[in-house]
Amino acid sequence: MDGEKLLNVLDTMRLSNGAYTASRSKDYDYVWIRDVCYTVIPYLTSSCGRYEEAYYALFDLLKRYEWKIDIHTKQKPEYLYEHIHARYSKNLTEIHVEWGHAQHDAIGIFLWGVGEGVRHGKKMIRDQKDLEIVQKLVYYLECVQYWQDEDNGMWEENLELHASSVGACVAGLKAVKMLVVVPQHIIRKGEETLRFLLPRESQTKDADLALLSLIYPYHVVSRKTAQQILNRVTTKLERKYGCIRYENDQYYNNGSEAEWCFGFPWLGLCYSELGTNDKVLEYWKKTEQILPENGEVPELYIGGTDKPNGNTPLAWAVAMTYLLHERVQDLEFSVS
Repeated sequence: MDGEKLLNVLDTMRLSNGAYTASRSKDYDYVWIRDVCYTVIPYLTSSCGRYEEAYYALFDLLKRYEWKIDIHTKQKPEYLYEHIHARYSKNLTEIHVEWGHAQHDAIGIFLWGVGEGVRHGKKMIRDQKDLEIVQKLVYYLECVQYWQDEDNGMWEENLELHASSVGACVAGLKAVKMLVVVPQHIIRKGEETLRFLLPRESQTKDADLALLSLIYPYHVVSRKTAQQILNRVTTKLERKYGCIRYENDQYYNNGSEAEWCFGFPWLGLCYSELGTNDKVLEYWKKTEQILPENGEVPELYIGGTDKPNGNTPLAWAVAMTYLLHERVQDLEFSVS
């Protein structure tokens, strides 16, 4: 697979405002904060401008709803719609249907992405107003008490205290410490929660694909904990076409749990972080086996079938595949 082909697929989901739709599917062509942040990681080290432009679009989105952020830097949200919304229309306006908008990890990855961009020398902050938004998001996480607040998590489902959400916030707060005021105690409280929860994702989930985020891209767990997470994911969640999100997942379940295609490249990226190169190559081979010739990686294979669902391509899955492809290319170059 040519990496350029994968980037071309991502361009088909890029909007004129710089953001990305989650997929080209009519059922899934919304803009999620989380999906955009994952989708542009391939551009973190490039000079094409796509990384910064995606974050500028998200900054503008957050400015539109700054009034809501202002309220909830002082008053904790009581209802799901009061939270910063997780998904938007293509013109970056809120979609007014009931949804699990308590997704602290989405705010965490936004902050992490801003900080990472700055660390890589990118102009992430255009003006004082952008900086004010970053500061208000820090106070928002403090107000909701993310370290002990139940949220809908990465999969937008049941309200629980999720390790992956807490970890995203810890990573995000650490990433913007040099830009704005981040009270040290709110990072410390998040780290304490992780020590209590890990290697579980939540009270009801012993193994969950979302935990991989704590290894890649966030790097907020020790090597020992990372290995525990990887062992649980590979032994309990790995399947033929990818990984299930967690046991008894009902999304696209047709007799068994749906198999998410980005599970394989995500595992490969995590093993790359640990320097376990044989595993990196193993998961690239598994990724290649499910990778369409046109590079349009599906969201998942419907549980109990050999058919992908309609959310094809999934931007986030294409980005993960590209990132692992580049790691493998570097590995092969280094040994040649």
